[in-house]
Amino acid sequence: MNTRPQEFSSAASALAADGWCVLSNLLDAAQTQALADECRAMHDAKLLLPARTGAGRAASPLRGDSTHWFAGGAMTAPQQAFTDRVDALRLALSRELMLGLVDCESHYAVYRPGAGYARHLDCLRGNDARVVSAVFYLNHGWLDADGGALRLYLADGSPRDVYPHAGSLVLFLSAQFEHEVLPATRDRMSVACWMRQRALVAHR
Repeated sequence: MNTRPQEFSSAASALAADGWCVLSNLLDAAQTQALADECRAMHDAKLLLPARTGAGRAASPLRGDSTHWFAGGAMTAPQQAFTDRVDALRLALSRELMLGLVDCESHYAVYRPGAGYARHLDCLRGNDARVVSAVFYLNHGWLDADGGALRLYLADGSPRDVYPHAGSLVLFLSAQFEHEVLPATRDRMSVACWMRQRALVAHR
């Protein structure tokens, strides 16, 4: 994991101040293209499955994406390159913000035209493991007119739209920001990732 000292300091500062930010330097163009090509090929081969929600992993009309989870010990080269860089970012954020982040979980996500994800929080009910949410976009040549923005709802209730341009990584605090995925006019591809702490599961 090669990372330059202070490489992710700006991200840590933005998370501390605002709770969210967008980065553009996680992967180079070739690495981003490799992920995009693999995601597209896996989707075309029907290796992505309809996404589910909640701790019970139930099918839900709230979301319309298909996903494929990265499997530890069985990652492809593009997945491993992404995971290595996200781990470097996780370690930097955990160190600078004292977040106690111990691991990450990631999956490909593809939304077909017209599909979205209703407003929600990333924290699972009764489980506080997810601390930082991250979404890395794989859509080359994306235009804002294509739609598909990630809409974050800020503390004052105002929305902030982030469009899914290839190479952009949006980070936000999982327990703080409700968000939704707006429908697009073309396929929308990304890697969704959660940086996690050791869970303190609520017992009822």
